[in-house]
Amino acid sequence: MKWAVLGHAGMLGQDFMSALAPQQVSGFDRAEFDITSIDSVKSILSGFDVVVNCAAWTAVDEAEEKEAAALAINGDGPKNVAKVCNEIGAKLVQISTDYVFSGDATTPYAENSEVGPKSAYGRTKLAGEVAVRDYLPNGHYIVRTAWLYGEHGPNFIKTMINLEKSKETISVVNDQVGQPTWTKDLVSQIIAMVDTKVPAGTYHGTSSGQTSWFGLTQRIYELIEANPNRVLPTTTDAFPRPAPRPAYSVLGHAKWTAVGMSPIRNWDEALNDAFETGAFS
Repeated sequence: MKWAVLGHAGMLGQDFMSALAPQQVSGFDRAEFDITSIDSVKSILSGFDVVVNCAAWTAVDEAEEKEAAALAINGDGPKNVAKVCNEIGAKLVQISTDYVFSGDATTPYAENSEVGPKSAYGRTKLAGEVAVRDYLPNGHYIVRTAWLYGEHGPNFIKTMINLEKSKETISVVNDQVGQPTWTKDLVSQIIAMVDTKVPAGTYHGTSSGQTSWFGLTQRIYELIEANPNRVLPTTTDAFPRPAPRPAYSVLGHAKWTAVGMSPIRNWDEALNDAFETGAFS
C-alpha cells in the first residue's frame, strides 16, 4: 500500500513519515505542491492508495483577519484532495479539529453532534470536512483531534518546560478543558483504522480522559520534578486573544467501539510515555 502524507514537515506529518517508513510512503509540503490548485494536487498524487492530509492553516488568531486565505487552504484544499482521491481511487484521511464545535457543551461531543464553530479557523476546517464528505463520500476518514503535542515542532508541552526554567511561577488557564493527545498515538490509531478498513466516516482522534491546561501544566511539572504548586490557575479572560478558544474540547469516542477498535489511551499514560521515551529532551 502506497501512502502520501501532505504537510509532511509538520509535527504530525513527521510522525506519520517515521511510522510509515517500513511501507511505501512519500511526503509533500508547500515546496512540492500547492494545495489550493487542483492541478498541482493532481501532479503529485498519481499512484497512491492512501492520502493523509495534514496540510492546514493552523494560525488560529491570524485566521480571524485572513479568513479567505485560511479558507483557501483549509476548505478548498481538502476539496481538491478529495476530488483527486476520487479520480485515482485512493482513501483520504482528513485531519480536522475540535474547533468545529462551539465549545459550550458540558458532556463529550459525539461524532455526530451538532457543529457550530465560533472562530474563523473552525469555520474553515468545517468547510474542509463538508467538502471531503461531498466529493469522497465512501472513501474518507475525517479525524478530529485536539491539544496535540509531539517531538517535532513547537507545542504546549515544550513551551511549559521552557517557561519552568525562567519563571518562578506561571499562570495557566483552568477554564478550558480538553484531551492532550500525543501525535504518535494519533498516528498509530489512524494507521490501524486504515489497515483494518473501518467504514468511511468521522472519528475523534483524541486521548481518553480530560484535564484543563492548568491541570496539564501541573502534571508536566511533576514529570520534570518541579513543584506543581508553582503553577497558578487563571481564567481565559486574563489572556484575551483575537480568536475565541473552546471552553470545552472533550470529544467522545463511541465510533471506535462501534467499528471494533479501542479508543486512544488515557492522556496521562501517554504523557508519561512521551517523557520516558525522550520526546522533549
